[in-house]
Amino acid sequence: MTDRSENAAGPASGSFLVAALYHFARFDRYQSVRAPLQALCEENGVKGTLLLAREGINGTIAGPDESIAKVLAFLRAQPEFTHLEHKESRASRMPFLRMKVRLKKEIVTMGVEDIDPNRIVGTYVDPKDWNALITDPDTIVIDTRNDYETAIGIFKGAVDPKTKTFREFPDWVKNNSGLHNKPKIAMYCTGGIRCEKATAFMKEQGFDEVYHLKGGILKYLEEVPQEESLWEGACFVFDERVSVTHGLKEGDHKLCHACREPLTVEDRASPEFEEGVSCPHCFDKRSEEDRERYRQRQRQIELARKRGETHLGS
Repeated sequence: MTDRSENAAGPASGSFLVAALYHFARFDRYQSVRAPLQALCEENGVKGTLLLAREGINGTIAGPDESIAKVLAFLRAQPEFTHLEHKESRASRMPFLRMKVRLKKEIVTMGVEDIDPNRIVGTYVDPKDWNALITDPDTIVIDTRNDYETAIGIFKGAVDPKTKTFREFPDWVKNNSGLHNKPKIAMYCTGGIRCEKATAFMKEQGFDEVYHLKGGILKYLEEVPQEESLWEGACFVFDERVSVTHGLKEGDHKLCHACREPLTVEDRASPEFEEGVSCPHCFDKRSEEDRERYRQRQRQIELARKRGETHLGS
């Protein structure tokens, strides 16, 4: 990851600056930082989610450039986060509805005790060197994200664990003895944070040569030219943009507000798609009573939109 001075503007454009960040550090006083951080964000029109835990910070925020700069300056003024890095992209409209600073047990939930990326972690690989690693026949490439994320994009030749949550990943590793068949394991995720824990876990399990993509898919899509890219599809992001593509341009996916699955243009052309109510992924999993409840919510959202307001249920 790079900090803001190295990554201004970029190929994607939009009125709002989006900053994705995480940092593992011993942060025993995390509870006391919540209130001033929440207040600073609200005072400066910054929205998004930041998670604070004893192991560090994780989250994504969006707002005017100068407001994001103030929040990042506040975070880097904390002794634990002096070396905090972040990744930037842009959004044509505010991609979050509100600002949430939450206290958590983990900043990314794996559910395995004593996994500490500050103590043991895999080897970072810069985006410019990633293609060479994942095309090496001695390498197994693993996507550490969940199934709804891998459904819209994945690196060519990568193994998809098809996990529903990151908590399932440790069991998936333990149940796949074939991962020992090649000497190198290369892992990746959206921004890098899941791989910090995933590679630490793999090292604890006895895997020796474990690598992970520095800055995640987002950094790869930012830095690697599309004509050289081994990325196929779009990258799911956890905000109202839903997906980004090469150059971190906004993708054309939308979110089904009934089941939270990302939808392609083809999905939205399906007779099973009704905005805010159903899509091909969930139509057979919901009752007509459920859909009627969603329709009532959607009507409230549309009324709020006509009034120029934001409905929190959207």
